[in-house]
Amino acid sequence: MTTETPTTAAALSVATRYYSPALLNHCVRSYLWAATYGTARGIAFDDELLYVAALLHDIGLTEPFDSHHLPFEEAGGHMAWTFAVASGWPPHRAARAAEIIVQHMHSDVSPAADPESHLLQVASSWEVAGRHADAFPPESRTDLLARYPRLGFGAEFLACFQDQAARKPDSPAGTSVRTDVATRIATNPLDSHPAT
Repeated sequence: MTTETPTTAAALSVATRYYSPALLNHCVRSYLWAATYGTARGIAFDDELLYVAALLHDIGLTEPFDSHHLPFEEAGGHMAWTFAVASGWPPHRAARAAEIIVQHMHSDVSPAADPESHLLQVASSWEVAGRHADAFPPESRTDLLARYPRLGFGAEFLACFQDQAARKPDSPAGTSVRTDVATRIATNPLDSHPAT
């Protein structure tokens, strides 16, 4: 896990307070998958920035930070910017955290253009829909899933997306629901792994 800084410790405190256990574990796993993937491929990344963005990337799905108008990733990006500035980051660094959170729900970003957004996209799409399974061999999953089990994450996350889609049909979550994210979640190999 990342080297602890006051900001990473605060991000974990916020995540622990506001996420359900399943969403908290998902966000921690997203960081760990992203860091592992990036390190294995020689992708240089800002570890503290990636950690904070990964821990807060779904905060817009929680009731206290849900927006009835903005897509959850945009609401989460605004919350992350506020959090990061309050933690002492300069505005441009806080804006990067917000950008990474917004980008994780959009089209792929190349690692050369934006390594942190690329890594969170890869990790979160693996976590939710089983994409990039070949990048995460089964033997690498056992310890991580034992430490941070799924706890019914797929069903909980699908319910969150269906709620977002019903209220914000033009959002990326709405598009995901219309393009059958339910099947992708149901067939995610992480949910058939013995450690889950």
